[in-house]
Amino acid sequence: MVLGLASMVGAGVFVVPALAARAAGSWLLVGLAVAAVVAFANATSSAQLAAQYPTSGGTYVYGRERLGHRVGFVAGWAFVIGKTASLAAMALTFAAYAAPAGWGRPVGAGVVVALTAVGYRGVTRTARLGRVLVGVVLVVLLAVIVAGSVAAGGAGGLRAVVPVGGEAAGDLTGVLRSAGLWFFAFAGYARIATMGEEVRDPRRTIPRAIVLALSIALVLYAAVTAVCVAVLGLPGLSGSRAPLRDVAVATAWPALAPTVQVAAALAAAGALAALLTGVSRTALAMARNGDLPTWLAAVHPRHGVPHRAELVLAAAVVVLVLTVDLRGAIGFSSFGVLVYYAVANLAALTQDGADRRYPRALAVLGLVGCLALALTLPVAAVVGGSGVLAVGLVGRAVHRRTAGRRGPTERPPQEP
Repeated sequence: MVLGLASMVGAGVFVVPALAARAAGSWLLVGLAVAAVVAFANATSSAQLAAQYPTSGGTYVYGRERLGHRVGFVAGWAFVIGKTASLAAMALTFAAYAAPAGWGRPVGAGVVVALTAVGYRGVTRTARLGRVLVGVVLVVLLAVIVAGSVAAGGAGGLRAVVPVGGEAAGDLTGVLRSAGLWFFAFAGYARIATMGEEVRDPRRTIPRAIVLALSIALVLYAAVTAVCVAVLGLPGLSGSRAPLRDVAVATAWPALAPTVQVAAALAAAGALAALLTGVSRTALAMARNGDLPTWLAAVHPRHGVPHRAELVLAAAVVVLVLTVDLRGAIGFSSFGVLVYYAVANLAALTQDGADRRYPRALAVLGLVGCLALALTLPVAAVVGGSGVLAVGLVGRAVHRRTAGRRGPTERPPQEP
């Protein structure tokens, strides 16, 4: 639960309220509700599948087992490429809050190296680090909520957030776009489903952890958004680059603003640590099945982690941090996340009997929701994401054909 919560309560909560307000106007809370419904539907599908397949890999494994190897590869590849971009964005976000002027990229690369070293020692240490970071961030967010509520005039001020109509209301496209932004912040529970081989009693632990982490994040996001609107107003929130810091400045607690900046850096670091763990486990599962180079499937004999996958992932993220401006990659990353969960819902629709824990209607809702949110993304994100997925499929076909020519002793696993 800590790993999933650390992924969701990351840098997103410090910036998404402003982005959602720009997209949906006074309907931003409706966008949050839509995102929560889609995320819950996806979470039930992921939890149900994780109980049946308690192994590393998440939706990559579920798609492969339920829908065939190519569909599973699409899910795994979408997760890896989308979250690699997210990792670089998280590192740059950390640097934006923690690094002195001119040192953003070196500091961002340094935090990736440091957190990879922590994860290299095993998931238990990663979870402990995540627990500490989440605890600090939650305390700061609660302080912002309390101070902001007082500054807004208590319950009377917060009640002004409830009406969502009027001239400032956005249209349906804006609401869906804001929901897509919120969904990007919710997506951390996928990390839990990838940890099937490294937790006790995964059939019981993983479903409970997913639902608990998602519920806590939803309550927190709703409270933070309500306070931001009540204190800053919609125009102020829409124009803010750091809404929680601006809320802190507007309160009677002057020390709160720098504390929020520190918490934002810690939140980005916590999300980065959890995400490094999840992506490397998906790469591990894909390498085991021959969908990625098989040497990435090595597991450290002492620490029990996919050390080669972690090191290659970290190297790729460091290169991106040092060379690429990833502000425009958020749409691309969102596209990958939505494709990933669409496959999860498709896989859940095929489950029957004792393996079905939730109504099929939830999986249908999750699938339709993912497709609807994906259609609201910029055209460049949809076209670019589809192109990279196509390149991955072609590259996989070439890799497997080349591996097959080396002889039966080096042939990758047979297709189901």
